[in-house]
Amino acid sequence: MNIIYTKPTLRDIPAMQLLVAPEIESGVILPRSNDEIATNIRSYFIASHDEKLVGFVALHIHSQTLAELRSMIIDEKYRGKNIGSMLIEKACEEGRKLGLKEVLALTYQQRFFERLGFVEIPKESIPEHKIWADCIKCKHFPVCNEVSLIKTL
Repeated sequence: MNIIYTKPTLRDIPAMQLLVAPEIESGVILPRSNDEIATNIRSYFIASHDEKLVGFVALHIHSQTLAELRSMIIDEKYRGKNIGSMLIEKACEEGRKLGLKEVLALTYQQRFFERLGFVEIPKESIPEHKIWADCIKCKHFPVCNEVSLIKTL
């Protein structure tokens, strides 16, 4: 299977929204407006197969040393094919080039991230601006079962 990993264009936003819609509906991923995705389009990495979008992730920078992996989604038909791991590697590679020291992930998929070198940290250590900028929008706030993990780059 030939998966192509690239940076998206603004034309990819409708396909990105369509792919992530079920996970937003279930509350697993926070909703992002088309304008929010457009504003942050450079932070995304996409995976495509036969010109069809099959996954994406965003590397959102919080500070000069810390970024967060956001909104990772893989089409159900393509899960288990190492696409998520490759997207995270692409994001971490860019983080290293930018001079970041750590990458944060808030997830329900703890084992997946641990296999990639992430380690669990207390939620209390997450930067406050993350909580008030994003978590407050979540339908599960303030009772969240996500695990916070971090990886040193």
